[in-house]
Amino acid sequence: MTDATEPPRRDEPASPQTRREAGEARRTAEPHDTGPALGAHLRAARSELESQVAQARADFEEANERIKERTGRDLILAILIALAIGAVLLGSLLFVKWAFVPFALAAALLAIFEFSRALIVSGRRVDLVPQLLAGAAVVLSGYFASSWFHWVVLFVALAFVVVWRLVAQMAANDGRAYATVLGDVLIATFLQLYVAFLGSLCLVLLQQEDGQYWVLSFIIVAVASDTGAYVAGITMGKHPMAPRISPKKTWEGFAGATAAAIIAGVLAGIFMLGIDWWMGVIFGIVILLTATVGDLGESMIKRDLGIKDMSSWLPGHGGVLDRLDSILLSVVGALGLYYLFTPLVAS
Repeated sequence: MTDATEPPRRDEPASPQTRREAGEARRTAEPHDTGPALGAHLRAARSELESQVAQARADFEEANERIKERTGRDLILAILIALAIGAVLLGSLLFVKWAFVPFALAAALLAIFEFSRALIVSGRRVDLVPQLLAGAAVVLSGYFASSWFHWVVLFVALAFVVVWRLVAQMAANDGRAYATVLGDVLIATFLQLYVAFLGSLCLVLLQQEDGQYWVLSFIIVAVASDTGAYVAGITMGKHPMAPRISPKKTWEGFAGATAAAIIAGVLAGIFMLGIDWWMGVIFGIVILLTATVGDLGESMIKRDLGIKDMSSWLPGHGGVLDRLDSILLSVVGALGLYYLFTPLVAS
């Protein structure tokens, strides 16, 4: 017989009350036991995440440096500036049509200014203020004037800059050679035709019915073409396209530009312009060709002037004209296709 005060032996089963008390004791002790382990696990996970982020950042910076070394562009700044410009462009075209006019005017005047400064540095005589005044008149006439008066303003602007240059040369009387003076006069007219007149055609297109969508579409295709060429050229570019004009442009890049331009042209044509898919293909190809010619043309001008960029106002891009080179000539193709396709779609 067992004494009542004797504790139960280990081989005897514990009473229900004893088991309940033991379970409660374990549940009470578990948070204290797993707390340090959980904290250690979280710290390890955070350390691993920070390590992966640091590695990804280092890899991105290394890739950015390689791209910068190859292209001379800062990829991060280029993307940020492109996004900012794109936001202003979209806002002005999609919400308030006329708000694109000051945007286009500012871009054209800045392009004239930096091109004029580059020419002056190279030894040419360029009258900056008359060029800006004439350029502003030509650009604004593209939106606010009738078609025939737009041509009148262009003629008057060309005459104005030519006469100003000749009078300024006579007043200087510095014995400048006739061929050099003639070159200065031709450059004065070229500035107005290349920047101001082509910029005004963009506003002529904007003025048309649903013109804002045509302006946005051709800019999207031109940007897509440029992006496709950049990506394909960086990743696969091996065969130079025009080494004497622009050594970094390759045929692989042109192939990437072609694919991107056609895809963007078809999508923009169907969802924005309301044209058939085959018209979108033609639209993409035309903008691709005009953008490529415009890009190569400006590269040839810069090569002749002995400069890499027109200015450094847009870090990662160069100057304003360096961003407008493919767009200025593309507006000619876009305006022509508008007059060609609009009657076909309406019929």
